[in-house]
Amino acid sequence: MTSFVDDFDVILADLDGVVYEGTLAIAGAVDAVKRLQASNRLCFVTNNSSRKPEAIVAQLAGFGVTASPNDVVSSGQTGVELLATLIEPGSKVLVVGGEGLRFYTAEAGFTVVDSADDKPAAVIQGFAPDVSWRNLAEASYAIQNGAKWVATNQDWTLPQERGMAPGNGTLVSAVHTAVGQLPLVAGKPETAIFETAVKRFDAKRPLFIGDRIDTDIIGSNRAGIPSVLVLTGVSRAKDALGAKTGERPTYILESLTELFDKYVEPKQTKRGYKLRKAEVELLGNRVVVVSGDPKSVDALRCACRVIWNSGLAIYALDVDPQLYE
Repeated sequence: MTSFVDDFDVILADLDGVVYEGTLAIAGAVDAVKRLQASNRLCFVTNNSSRKPEAIVAQLAGFGVTASPNDVVSSGQTGVELLATLIEPGSKVLVVGGEGLRFYTAEAGFTVVDSADDKPAAVIQGFAPDVSWRNLAEASYAIQNGAKWVATNQDWTLPQERGMAPGNGTLVSAVHTAVGQLPLVAGKPETAIFETAVKRFDAKRPLFIGDRIDTDIIGSNRAGIPSVLVLTGVSRAKDALGAKTGERPTYILESLTELFDKYVEPKQTKRGYKLRKAEVELLGNRVVVVSGDPKSVDALRCACRVIWNSGLAIYALDVDPQLYE
């Protein structure tokens, strides 16, 4: 039996919340990645700019996944590409972030500095766990003195093995509060990082897999790329149910392991949608599971169709809490 991923020539996959959480691999993800590598071209597209591609490749190797640095597209790389359109070659750049972002900036021929006193032409800001108040203050001073400002991403949270931690968006917000302006953003949900990945792999029929509606799904939709939402990271059933136009994934899976099944769309019924044993109906303003396991992904797909096609905002509907609790 063929799987729906066979219709795509390149698979673009997020990492955090899709393949791993912090230092731990997500259950079933490693075997799924290996199967993808055997059948499709696979590229990892990540908003995390704190590490060099080699470090990401080494982490994947620790899980038993073989990859090359060229298989990784980071928002740090895209951020530096964006910088190059704003400032002169060889300019000084104040880097707020990890080793990976410093590497990308230096590799592009810019001079990396750490202080606003060095009069940098630009600030590039990405996540790193050791970013401090002093780093944010130096960035703020430089921006107030006229430096261009690029952020690798604005992810509010970062999945870790112990739970959700603050992401780069919280750090960008702190600088924004100080300087009263917003940065140009390179990573998801902006399209630049998707365009970089598509160009690198010469993709004609790409598919993107992510765990966040606010970055992964919105970004792939903006880029015109079909998207898969996996429920192993940040966005959960409740987020999918409430997704607005432009935020809705093409496909919804519990995890990467379902990529190799045939994807079955819910069929419309008189009052709702049905998929295998699951059936969800709209009765007045009530979204009701009338058969099947309400916590199954089949019920979720049906409920999403009911809500998305109702013409009503989620807050105007009484949704069965079993679908998302």
